[in-house]
Amino acid sequence: MIRQTGQYRITSTLGEKVRAFVPYPLPPVNPPLVIDDSTAELLANVQTELARLAVAGSMVPSTGWFLYGFVWKEAVMTSQIEGTQATLRDVLTFEATDYTDHLDDVREVCNYVDALAHARGQLADPQGLPLSIRLLCDTHRILMRGVRGENKRPGEVRRSQNWIGGSRPGNARFVPPPPGEVPAALGALEQWLHEDSEFPPLIRIGFAHVQFETIHPFLDGNGRIGRLLIALLVEHWDLLEQPLLYLSLAFKRAQQEYYARLAAVRSNGDWEGWTRFFLGCVREAAADGVRVAQALHALVGHDRRRIITHDRSTVAAIQLLERLPFNPIVTVPKASGLLGLTAPPTRKAIELLVSLGVLREITGKRRGRVYAYHEYLQILTGDEA
Repeated sequence: MIRQTGQYRITSTLGEKVRAFVPYPLPPVNPPLVIDDSTAELLANVQTELARLAVAGSMVPSTGWFLYGFVWKEAVMTSQIEGTQATLRDVLTFEATDYTDHLDDVREVCNYVDALAHARGQLADPQGLPLSIRLLCDTHRILMRGVRGENKRPGEVRRSQNWIGGSRPGNARFVPPPPGEVPAALGALEQWLHEDSEFPPLIRIGFAHVQFETIHPFLDGNGRIGRLLIALLVEHWDLLEQPLLYLSLAFKRAQQEYYARLAAVRSNGDWEGWTRFFLGCVREAAADGVRVAQALHALVGHDRRRIITHDRSTVAAIQLLERLPFNPIVTVPKASGLLGLTAPPTRKAIELLVSLGVLREITGKRRGRVYAYHEYLQILTGDEA
């Protein structure tokens, strides 16, 4: 059965008539979405995986370095969905050396990290902005700072027609609401986010993501803000105490289905199909998080024991290892700054970690050497970045 999820407005854009889609407010109606037995079972499995992820996060000695790795990985993945080529190693190498072959892409990734930190900081601050369209606009302004799209009204709801796919609105794959309809659609979404609902929070988060992507309120950067909204809602609605769940890798693995499921909601109201897909991605992301958290915890603990018991161990070497999860790629000057030491003891600490296989030199040069916490990065990135 086909469910209507919006209506089309015939508008004139760039001299041609186009059918722009205006979504109905949430939640789905006519008929309402039904959570059947298989979806309810899937939801229960997902909630179990989230509980396991929460436990895995609490077992890590330093939640900070765990979050650091996950946030940067999400920043890379959400940017790669939009076509950037920078990998996590590219970004972390740039942090350590100020050099990269992919400067524009790296800046986009860095902006995402800053944008997410800003949004989380506002929500955590009693005097900060609440979960609102205004907060998303501020976050968008940071996301687009100094990168491609910076001339497309960053931080402002669009005042002109945009489209998805195709070279013009007339041959586009999808045309979002006309600009005059966008403020009302965003206002309805914001109001719904603060209302009580019969639907479980995870399903509501899936609804919110689709609605935001359908409204497409900015001229650029909508996909990244829409996926960032997922991370904010997971934390804001207390599904996890820490922001450990990021879905961009799961979306990237099933990128064509991701787009197809979004389109199916608009074309025939298939909220059920989207909900099952979304919950499957949440389950996959949570399971990935548990696996990575356990592996990183085990690796750092193993390396700590090896360094502490080594007959040439130094305090500097131990301290450097403790800082590597926040700085998995370092140089001698970078490490010296982290440790507050001069180059000679820092170099000695690095040499010990290299001899134990903890660090690996990645340039092959005699000067300007760069060292990576190789196994740590392998676990964090897998084959994805």
